[in-house]
Amino acid sequence: MAIFFAKEGVKLRQKAPKMVNFEADMRYSILFFLVFVVNSHANTIWSKTGHRTVGHIAQQHLTGKAKRAIADLLSGHDLAFVANFADEIKADRSFSKFSAWHYVNFPADKDYTEVEPSPYGDVVMGIQKCIEIVKSASSTRADKVFYLKMLVHLVGDLHQPMHVGRLEDRGGNDIQVQWFDKGTNLHRLWDSDLINSFGMSYTELAATMPKMSRKRIKQLQAGTVYDWVEESQDLATELYDSVEVGEKLGYQYSYKYNDLLLQQLHLGGLRLAKVLNDLFS
Repeated sequence: MAIFFAKEGVKLRQKAPKMVNFEADMRYSILFFLVFVVNSHANTIWSKTGHRTVGHIAQQHLTGKAKRAIADLLSGHDLAFVANFADEIKADRSFSKFSAWHYVNFPADKDYTEVEPSPYGDVVMGIQKCIEIVKSASSTRADKVFYLKMLVHLVGDLHQPMHVGRLEDRGGNDIQVQWFDKGTNLHRLWDSDLINSFGMSYTELAATMPKMSRKRIKQLQAGTVYDWVEESQDLATELYDSVEVGEKLGYQYSYKYNDLLLQQLHLGGLRLAKVLNDLFS
């Protein structure tokens, strides 16, 4: 079952068993749906618009102290401006060691902490390493800037469910489907096809998110990176069951999953703000 935002005052349920659910009550209002379908590159993560949306939402929930520290490190730029840095450096092979930081694969019947860590790293380890370096007094300014940019991106990746998908199909990349009669795959569908279908800028997408009290925001920011990766894996399991290989998808799929897509962008932004506020407290 998809995770949706609950009305204010309703707490997140504890994981017992593994699946984490929100009380389904509040749903997003979508102003309009598909106008143009834009095909994007397969290696785009949450799409440029998606990552900027996460960064923009996070920027709105930073403390004054965090805003000042981040503005100093980013030379006045905001989080949305640097949100795609970790994808952009892929063009330079000298950064190839960071490729595995964008995702994690582990068995659906196991918790992340129950499996042997990948020797190449993963999105959870990447987030932890970024926090460690940015926080360290011994880190150079250049390293702090680099890993802050990486952190902004990786927290967004963590909330794209197919980045916690199965190893055998590369997080859905090998599951081919049709999106409005054009070839795509399950991973790309969630990286970019659904987002691009809105035809909105990242500021417009962020503006569709529901207004919430501070109490509700804190509820949604609760937990750790380990909790959040389990949530994403549970959603990935649902999304694998949402399509069949070669299936033709379109409006009906959008109507069913746009709420979940926007929810994950919103959660990514709120939780990124939490990570950064704690980091610069």
